[in-house]
Order: sequence, then C-alpha cells, then structure tokens
Amino acid sequence: MKNSQRGRGIIFQYRMVGAHMSSLKNSKIVVVGAGHVGESVAFSLMLKEVASELVMIDVDAERAEGSVFDMEDATAFYSETTVRTGSYQECENADIIIVTAGIARKPGQTRLDLAKTNASIVRSITTNIMEYAKNPIILVVSNPVDVMTAVIQEASKLPVGRVIGTGTMLDTARLRRLISEECEVAVTDVNAYVLGEHGDTQVAVWSRATIGGENLKGYFECINKDLDFEELAKTAKTSGATIIKKKGATFLGIAMCAARICEIIMRNEHAILPVAHVLDASYGEWQGAAISLPSVIGKDGIVRTINIKLSEEEKKAMDHSAKTLKAFKDDVIG
Repeated sequence: MKNSQRGRGIIFQYRMVGAHMSSLKNSKIVVVGAGHVGESVAFSLMLKEVASELVMIDVDAERAEGSVFDMEDATAFYSETTVRTGSYQECENADIIIVTAGIARKPGQTRLDLAKTNASIVRSITTNIMEYAKNPIILVVSNPVDVMTAVIQEASKLPVGRVIGTGTMLDTARLRRLISEECEVAVTDVNAYVLGEHGDTQVAVWSRATIGGENLKGYFECINKDLDFEELAKTAKTSGATIIKKKGATFLGIAMCAARICEIIMRNEHAILPVAHVLDASYGEWQGAAISLPSVIGKDGIVRTINIKLSEEEKKAMDHSAKTLKAFKDDVIG
C-alpha cells in the first residue's frame, strides 16, 4: 500500500474490483464545486470507477479538502482511485470537467430564478477552465442547468456538442420510475422521455412511451388498468421541489445522472440520454435554446440528436419550452 500526504491524494494498490478500470488508467475528471452536489458527483464517480483520478476545485479550499479527506477514507474499501484537491491548471489534461458550482435553489424558488445569480459564477469558472483546457468536454450540473449550459457554451466558444447539460435526464428517470411502480415492471423495461426544459415547461412525451416494446396505452389496455398520465407527469416535475422542501436540497439523483453521463463518455458507449445542448439553425425556431432531446453520447460528447416524432400537442409544448428558455437565456446573457 502506498500512502501519500493527506489531501494530496491517496492510492491503494490491490486487485481491482472492476476489470474495466485498467482501460481507464491515467484518466482524470475534474469536479468544480465541492458542495453537496459536487461531493455527491465525485463520490458517485468513484463508486462507478469512471476514472482513475478525481480532482475537486472549490473557492472554499477548506470545504474541498474536507470532501477529499472523507472520500480518501472510502477509497480504502472500494477502488484504486486518487482523489485530491487542485487548481484550474488541472483542467489542462482532464478528460471531463464537471461544473456543479453555484448558489443552491431555495424552497419555493424556480430554477430560472437562479439564472442571473449563477450566470456570473459559471462565466468566471469557464474563463478559468479555458485558460488551461484546449478542447474540453464540459458537463454542466449547475442550476438552472439549461441556461447555464448556454452561458458556458457561449463563454467557452466550444462546439455545442462538447458542452452538455444534465437537462431532463433526472426528470426522465423520475417518470420512468413512477411508471414502473404503477405497472409493476422493472424500470429498465420502461422507455419514456421528459424533454425540453429541466423545470416548469418540461414535456412528458407520452405518445412515444413504451413498456417492453408495447405502446403505453396498449399495455394498460392489456392489463385492464387506467393510468393518470397528467398526475404522473406532475409528480415527476414537482419531485425536486418536494425533496427540497423536506430536506433542503437534491443531490443524490443528479449525482448518479452526472456519473452515468461520464461513464458513457469515458467508455464511448454511444448510449442515448435526454440531455441539453445549445441547438443550431437546423432546429428552426428552437435555435439558440439549450433544451433536452434524446442524444447519442460518445467519447467526443454529443454525437447526434434523435428527431423523435411528437404529437401535435407535444410539439406545441416543446415550442413553448424552447421559447421560454430562449427568452431567459437572452435576458441572462444580455
């Protein structure tokens, strides 16, 4: 066992739990922000063995060191991972940079209310990142994530596919779990999306939802059961606010979303997730909005988006979501 100075990283040498880790040797992910979300993201990355090295950066150096000390103890039980604090210079050769910093959402406050407060924070972070990083992949978790994705993309001047917001991935996970519980089937057999904004104007795409390949409506006719689509969509949309009201913040669910996105990138899986990125002119009136669409993700970020067929009502709802986000983005970026 090799033990380095505490706070500068600790490595435990022994047989790896996951054989895939050897292929990720010398890989590094930087997490900017050591609050509850950043810490949870880093811990989830360690548990999933996504990278061999994790670096935490925070304006509060004491907080970042405390998070690292805690995770160092955990590495003794799980994986050969180096966890340490660092400066923005660490971004120079990072595989992925995750931005979680920002003011936390308060009870009763919408994500869009956070935009102007957090925009200046993420702009400063982006400037620091780009001082060292040449062509990074930046994963945006800071809220409101759709607007912050647009702010970071504009500030960084990176290709839109390399600035990825977690978007409606968590909303989609919530909806799929609720459907699986109602149907008494494994959540992995539910295919349904929440698209658009990660917030008030999000759109549950019921017309394309399936269970085991069967259209959702057809499935419920088979089992002779009714499903309150509107209530399920509402529950999925308000779950975050409910958690915030009860415990003050949400961070575990979004941490697993961020870790899964990183896992897909690092392993070049080309998996499909509903994530956000700034849309180009090919999307017509949606151009300039950072909204979530089903996207194929690989080692270079977003490879392509899927033009999922929507009902007329869903298309109108998506138009409204894009219009809302564009208006807020224009106001924030100014």
